Amino acid sequence: MPIETQGVVALGKGQPVSLETVIVPDPGPGEAVVEVQACGVCHTDLHYREGGIGEDFPYLLGHEAAGIVSAVGPGVTDVAPGDFVVLNWRAVCGQCRACLRGRPWYCFNTHNAKQKMTLADGTPLSPALGIGAFLKYTLVAAGQCTKVDPRASASVAGLLGCGVMAGIGAALNTGNVGRGDTVAVFGCGGVGDAAIVGSVLAGASTVIAVDVDVRKLAWAQEFGATHVVNSRETDPVEAIRALTGGFGADVVIEAVGLPQVYEQAFYARDLAGTVVLVGVPRPDMQLTLPFLEVFGRGGSLKSSWYGDCLPSRDFPMLIDLYLQGRLPLDRFVSSTGTLSDVEAAFHEMEAGSVLRTVIVL
Repeated sequence: MPIETQGVVALGKGQPVSLETVIVPDPGPGEAVVEVQACGVCHTDLHYREGGIGEDFPYLLGHEAAGIVSAVGPGVTDVAPGDFVVLNWRAVCGQCRACLRGRPWYCFNTHNAKQKMTLADGTPLSPALGIGAFLKYTLVAAGQCTKVDPRASASVAGLLGCGVMAGIGAALNTGNVGRGDTVAVFGCGGVGDAAIVGSVLAGASTVIAVDVDVRKLAWAQEFGATHVVNSRETDPVEAIRALTGGFGADVVIEAVGLPQVYEQAFYARDLAGTVVLVGVPRPDMQLTLPFLEVFGRGGSLKSSWYGDCLPSRDFPMLIDLYLQGRLPLDRFVSSTGTLSDVEAAFHEMEAGSVLRTVIVL
């Protein structure tokens, strides 16, 4: 029987979010209903509210979530009712050209639920990143459910559903940070701090955090940055070179998504170094670099989409590291709240006063 519940919905571009009655259908073939226990407030949800991702209003927000599988539809074998899962927005298809070439983290045909959740009047909802988790129950494709160790709390485990995975993966998967590498991270919010954590896990010898906010630089040090640079006061390119013997960093991770910051990251890398873009730019942004510099400096310019993660591989491994005390996921949780606190959490996020607010259901 369909479930009636309350969910956080963006009804129109730029409008404050509201709690609305949402109808969640029974799961169909390949689908699952998940009882959401916790969901992080991610900047992507704010982008949806502001119309920065699309115009398919109304949007059912929330996607960085964990919970318990409540019911599954026909043909679902990988998860069962009672499983503790982290929701992911990369449910690989197994059949596209990326999957068939053994690169499923580039899957071009990720699965979402076929049925639509709706408002009480039947208006179909567009779930954020194909999930929509700011509500007690949500309908997803079964492949969007990744089983992890249930000893981890949902408030912590759900962070892997987006921002923390994006940052850790930018370092481990995309940047291929290795033992003894020097790393610079531009932008020390949740994603940038996760990139710092990933660099430390990989064995980087020097991790330089760059930001304009002294609070965020302090957070970066707590997550393992060996040096911090306030780019409001100091030229970050020169500072990074000074801290790396005059050469620049082996891997530079841009977690802001601004062309001027990316240009700084480009010049802050060593010859044949790697630049990883994990910050999300706006559609209207343009980047200009001297073509000869792109050629002459060698190395790699990469983009990291969801940290180039494979949820079935990466989520259980990272939860295991957390349970071993080697991955400080709980430090990313600045505060918790209820569904009625999402709009306020957006304002705190814009002010830069929190890493993550987690909504507990």
